[in-house]
Amino acid sequence: MKMKFGSQSGQVLMVTMGVSGLLAFVLLGYLKLVSSQYSSTVRSQAWNLAMPVAEAGIEEALTHLYYNGPANLATNGWSYSNGDYVKERVVGDSQYQVHIRNAWLPVIYSTGTSPLPVGGGYVSRRIRVTARRSALFAKGMVAKSQIDIYGNNVGFDSFDSADPDHSTQGRYDPTKAKDNGDVATNSSLTNSLALGNADVKGKVATGPGGSIDIGPNGAVGDAAWHASGQHGIKPGWSSDDMNVSFPDVTQPFTSGYMVPTRQLVDGVWVDHVLNSSGNWLLSNQTGSILVKSNVNAVLLLTGDLKISGQNYIRVQSGASLKLYVKGSTADISGLGAINSSGNASNLFYYGLPSNTSLTMTGNGQFTGVIYAPEADFHLGGGGSDIQDFIGASVSSTVQMNGHFNFHYDENLGRIEYARGYIVTSWNEVPVDYNN
Repeated sequence: MKMKFGSQSGQVLMVTMGVSGLLAFVLLGYLKLVSSQYSSTVRSQAWNLAMPVAEAGIEEALTHLYYNGPANLATNGWSYSNGDYVKERVVGDSQYQVHIRNAWLPVIYSTGTSPLPVGGGYVSRRIRVTARRSALFAKGMVAKSQIDIYGNNVGFDSFDSADPDHSTQGRYDPTKAKDNGDVATNSSLTNSLALGNADVKGKVATGPGGSIDIGPNGAVGDAAWHASGQHGIKPGWSSDDMNVSFPDVTQPFTSGYMVPTRQLVDGVWVDHVLNSSGNWLLSNQTGSILVKSNVNAVLLLTGDLKISGQNYIRVQSGASLKLYVKGSTADISGLGAINSSGNASNLFYYGLPSNTSLTMTGNGQFTGVIYAPEADFHLGGGGSDIQDFIGASVSSTVQMNGHFNFHYDENLGRIEYARGYIVTSWNEVPVDYNN
């Protein structure tokens, strides 16, 4: 008997070829899928990389604003073009182009571009950031650490020396007072802000986790809260999100200064007279300090400051004084600091890092600004008289005894003294977005 295999061999061959073709088709599809996934992964990596590149541009712009802005931005490789300050920088295989628009109230655009490693081309992403200057004196009384307020007849409020509706010829007027007399500390300790029975027409804040201790007759809130006789803290008028930095004061000059001398002024001998604008240095203060009219003076005191008895610091009308104290202690009593203009911005006290103690007692009224971030600040009222502090203060700690009213000048938050810039919005926008 003979068997025939031809037809069966053909069938096997056909099946084999079919299976092979199917396998080839599946394999081709798989390879295409893997290739597509690889391309997608590579594109995703490039897409993800473009964002930190754009963010690097934002960081450079903010740093540039901090050190050179807003009046000197066309430096350090930045150029001015069509109303924007522009800079490009290569970062590895990527790059960013960043624009700063409106230097006083900045809008920053940064476009990060990364290459596609397969097939050529690039991926770009854009960020739009708005920022504002962070005022050094955005609140009335600020401390890095503990604030303790004792006794009665202590009050906080605010006014605006630049607004005739909330001041009289730029001076504090209780009939036009506002309720932004904020008090704040960076401290995160329990009872880091001890208000006692103070009346705070404004908000209060501590560092994260800090707490506020308020006495039975203390009150914190807006004008209506106080007018209605409420005690305690009005809901929404306290927080524990205070976390700001206060840079140390640097010495304003090392050379090119004048030395004040004792002079006869209006028939009275004055120990240290500053009679022309510029830098002055005093190593040993022994009596009164006078800044004559229309003089803008910077005075560096390398020793301690002691104002007592009939001595005083007087800034005549039309004059200004920036007083830098390098000595460890400053004590202002006696006739105190007399700012004849009545505007706090005409008298600045700066405590260098070595200045660790500042005391004000019994001097009736102080109109000026205190910036002494390493100093323990003590304000002591005496007798039944109520003392007034008009301006703003930043110090390491605060101790305030009774019979003191603190009036914050809101205009100090607008002047040139700033810590840098605060980001107010941060959004990704289309690459062609430019508004």
